[in-house]
Amino acid sequence: MRIAQVPPLYEAVPPRFYGGTERVVSHLTDALVELGHDVTLFASAEAGTKAELVKVRDQAIRLDPAPLKSDLAAHMSMLWDVRRRAHEFDVIHFHTDMIHFPFFEDMASRTLTTLHGRLDLKDLPGVYWRWKQFPLVSISDSQRRPLAFANWAGTVHHGMQAELYRPSYQPGGYLAFLGRISPEKRPDRAIAIAKRLGAPLKIAAKVDPADVRYFQEKIEPLIIGQKLIEFVGEIGDDAKSDFLGGASALLFPIDWPEPFGLVMIEAMACGTPVIAYGCGSAPEVVEDGLTGFVVHDEDEAVAALGRVGDLNRREVRRRFEQRFSAQVMAQSYLDLYAGLAPGRAERGVSLAASA
Repeated sequence: MRIAQVPPLYEAVPPRFYGGTERVVSHLTDALVELGHDVTLFASAEAGTKAELVKVRDQAIRLDPAPLKSDLAAHMSMLWDVRRRAHEFDVIHFHTDMIHFPFFEDMASRTLTTLHGRLDLKDLPGVYWRWKQFPLVSISDSQRRPLAFANWAGTVHHGMQAELYRPSYQPGGYLAFLGRISPEKRPDRAIAIAKRLGAPLKIAAKVDPADVRYFQEKIEPLIIGQKLIEFVGEIGDDAKSDFLGGASALLFPIDWPEPFGLVMIEAMACGTPVIAYGCGSAPEVVEDGLTGFVVHDEDEAVAALGRVGDLNRREVRRRFEQRFSAQVMAQSYLDLYAGLAPGRAERGVSLAASA
């Protein structure tokens, strides 16, 4: 099968540091190639991939030092390149939210669009009513709820290349928080849980410019002078096995409708149980009492950490391999690709059809 993968351009593929969507696309693309398919990746020039790479920008947007740049212009240029070569592919798999819809109206039936973000935003329903012809994929069943009417083709949980993570089967000596410093990720809850237990906590997290004030005003005061709390900063894939594998548990104390939560399966790949608040996808990802515990408040989190030593870390890794490997994800997508209609022109006007 000839497959195009079209990720956003904000991070490298895979990302050098934090970045969920581009990391998933990287692992999916390589797994599809390993399964024998002809895959083309449209991405920035520094991408590392087993697929044919079409370089659509000199570098990923976030790490580009240019002071003035347009992410909209970058993505529109990429979509033009995809459109120009669309006849070369059986399936075009978009990970760019809805920006491609007007460009590809006439061939929507041979596209698949995975939505990676939250869907409870005010203006989204109108878009998915207007462009109902595009088959959509959710990354968790819970993600669909605000747009239950949309043209859902299926749900595919994220997967990761298992060999990139070294599991550790000995309980670690600290708690871990990995991801992004922001109000909805609730690092303050992680700190409160660790302090209550008197347990060391290591925080490896990115601070986006939009969250600098939150970090300085809400989180730094909870860390400064605290010997138990260590702020590691942003880490890359090469450091995750040691960071996550060395932890007794990952704390995932979110306070928002998390669409998936990639860090949960990264921890499982390292054999590390997850203590997750029961928001969004967490109850779908964490098997309570097997790969971690789903909790609803600080008391339940503290109690769960008292039982985390009873969990079998080898079983945690085994469940990751069964449910969340890149090969499992790739096969699920192949099943959806096979269900798409043969390439044909769709009724309606495409802004790019006559280009």
